[in-house]
Amino acid sequence: MPEGPLPSAPAAAHVHPRVVPWRHALAWYEEAMRLFKRAWLRFAILALLTIGAELSLKAGPDVLALAAEVIAPLVGCGMVYAAAAVDRREAPSLLLALAAFRAAPGAILAIVLASAITLAAQVFAAWWIADANLLLPDPATELTLSGLVGVIVIGALASLPVTFVPFHVLLEGVPLRTAFAASAIAFAQNTLPLVVYCAGSLVLVGFGLITHLVGLVLALPLSTAAAYAAWKDIFGLREPPSWRQAA
Repeated sequence: MPEGPLPSAPAAAHVHPRVVPWRHALAWYEEAMRLFKRAWLRFAILALLTIGAELSLKAGPDVLALAAEVIAPLVGCGMVYAAAAVDRREAPSLLLALAAFRAAPGAILAIVLASAITLAAQVFAAWWIADANLLLPDPATELTLSGLVGVIVIGALASLPVTFVPFHVLLEGVPLRTAFAASAIAFAQNTLPLVVYCAGSLVLVGFGLITHLVGLVLALPLSTAAAYAAWKDIFGLREPPSWRQAA
């Protein structure tokens, strides 16, 4: 992918990715485990709040089920903020689950759009593989185990080009267009290490599923923290971002 100029971004923002070896993906998970161990209980609670927000909304009427696709990703950004806070050796506040709702409108839109890309890929995959409609209240009944695995894998792969969007817009205030462009370029230049990262995330999600979602309390923070470590590595951040959590 050509390395043309990116749209304007804050002067201190890191939006120019570098190429890293695929083995760095293993180091990202090592760093994720280090971050998780520093505040494992708060990470776990933030993950639980994310899961609870999605499941509770999807159990309601169709309007609330659709709202889950907007609200749950924003709640999940609490783990993005938490990774940065722990990286600065701060105890992450549980109020970080609400922090993304107070972000700039462009940042909120970027989070929702990035999540929508993954959802669209999963909806298409479910239709293509099993002629199932993921937008129905209980689509899982229409999917076999192999179909469910296919939907999850395709959704995870589709999310890779937008993996770094939340970190750009929330932690460095990068504009929407710049965040998507920078994340896409990073993926194009580092496809192999990001696929290895994706494989690790899928293993974690698989663990979450076979433990009846209980394991997601571990899987979601580790996957998010590994993505945070990947963002710092690929975009050359030597220090944690300057964002500060609310008191």
